[in-house]
Amino acid sequence: MNRNIEDYIKPGAQVHLVGVGGVSMAPLAEVLKGKGVDVTGSDMKESGTVDHLRSLGIRVVIGHLPESVKGACCVIRTAAVHDDNPEIAAALAAGIPVFERAQAWGAIMRRYKNALCVAGTHGKTTTTSMCTHIFLAAGRDPSVMIGGTLPILGCGHRVGHGDTIIAESCEYCNSFLSFAPTVAVILNVEPDHLDFFKDLEDIERSFRKFAELIPAEDGHVVANWDNANVRKTMEGFQKSCFTFSLADRMACCHAENLSWESGLPTFDIIAMGEKYARASLRVGGEHNVSNALAAASAAYVLGVPGSAVEEGLNAFTGAGRRFEKKGTFHGADVYDDYAHHPDELRALLTMAGTLGYKRIICAFQPHTYSRTAALFDEFAEVLKLADRAVLAPIYAARETDDLGMSSEKLAEQIPGAICCGSLDETAARLAEMARPGDLILTVGAGDIYLAGEALLRKR
Repeated sequence: MNRNIEDYIKPGAQVHLVGVGGVSMAPLAEVLKGKGVDVTGSDMKESGTVDHLRSLGIRVVIGHLPESVKGACCVIRTAAVHDDNPEIAAALAAGIPVFERAQAWGAIMRRYKNALCVAGTHGKTTTTSMCTHIFLAAGRDPSVMIGGTLPILGCGHRVGHGDTIIAESCEYCNSFLSFAPTVAVILNVEPDHLDFFKDLEDIERSFRKFAELIPAEDGHVVANWDNANVRKTMEGFQKSCFTFSLADRMACCHAENLSWESGLPTFDIIAMGEKYARASLRVGGEHNVSNALAAASAAYVLGVPGSAVEEGLNAFTGAGRRFEKKGTFHGADVYDDYAHHPDELRALLTMAGTLGYKRIICAFQPHTYSRTAALFDEFAEVLKLADRAVLAPIYAARETDDLGMSSEKLAEQIPGAICCGSLDETAARLAEMARPGDLILTVGAGDIYLAGEALLRKR
C-alpha cells in the first residue's frame, strides 16, 4: 500500500485529524483546508480553537469515536495519540493510513519555496516569533506555525499566501526530522528530553540529521557559534552554514555597539562584514540579543532587507508565556514565563536581575519527573539566583512518578526555598510574600500560570 502522505493530502481528499484542537494541529487543519482538502477532526473537549475551526467549515467531533474516521483517505494524529486510541485503532483495522503530525507539516513545507525551521533546546518560540515579525514587515505574507501565542497574530499560527513558511521545530521524538527545511536554524543543543534521547551525543546526532535535511544547492543552516555543542554538532558539515555570535567577528553575523537602557538592548547587526540593521529590542536579556541575531541571520540568507529586520524586531514585544506581564499585586509586578530547562531559567533570572527590582521571587513548577531527575543539580543551582524560590508540585505531563522525584527534594537544596502542595497554596504563599518593588515570576511549561492568575484575583 502507498504510504507517501503527499499522495493523500490533496484537493478534494478527506483527511481526519485526531487531536485537532492542539497548538500545532489546529494550524495544520487550517492550512490543509486552505489548500482544498476536506478536513474533519476530533478533540477531547470544546474550546475556542474548536469553535474557530468549525467557523471555517471544518467538522469537529468531541470525543474519540471509531466511526469518526469513516470516509477518510488518511488520518493524522498528534504526538499524544497512540495506537490504542479508538479512532486510530479503527483506522488501522480498516486499512486507512495513519500519519504523524510532523509528517504532514513536512509534506506541506515541500510546497513552499522557503521553509524556515527554527530548532534548538530553547528559544524556539521567541525566535520563530521574531522571524514572523520580520517577514510580515517585509511583506512576504508567510504561513506560520508557533508553539505559543504571538500577540500580532492573536494565536500561534497564520495561513499566508507568500512563498515562505516559518515553523517552530521540536526535536522531541525526532519529530523535526520529518520536516523539509530550506533554512534550518539551530539555536542551541543541550541535554533535554532525556526520557527519549539516550544522552547529549544522541541529541547532537539528531540535530546533525536535522541540519543535513537542507538542500545542497540553495539551503542554509543558521547556527549559534556561541554554543559549544552546536559547533560540535556541525563539525565537518559540507553544506552552507551561516554562523551567528554575540561578539565573535569571525562569525557570519554578530552584534556591535551593544548598549542597554532600562534593561533593554540596542545594537548593530553586522552580516558578512557590513551593517545590516540596527535593532532596539523591547524584550530584555542577552539571550534575546542572540535570538534576534538568529532571526536576522535567517532573514539575511532569504534576501530580506535590513529595514524589515529593524521594523520587525523593534515591534516584537514577546510571545505569550515568554516574560509576559500578567498584572500587579500589592505593588509587585507579576510576570509569567515558560522556562523549564536550567539554561532557560538562568537566562530568565539573569535578565530579571538587570531590571532594578528589590527582590525577585520565582515560583517554579518543575516539568516532568524525568527532566527534574536528569537535571536536578542544575535546577538546584540556578534557582539560587532568585531572592526567594517557591516550588509548586512537579507537573507530570505524560509521566508517572517511578523515579521517587519531588519538588520537596529540590527545595531541600535551595536555601530559604518554600515548597507548596498545590497551585492554590502557591498563590497563597506568593500573596503573603509580595511587597512593593518585587518581581514575582511564575515559571514552568505546565499550568503554573494559574497560580499567578489566582494571585491577581486576590487583589
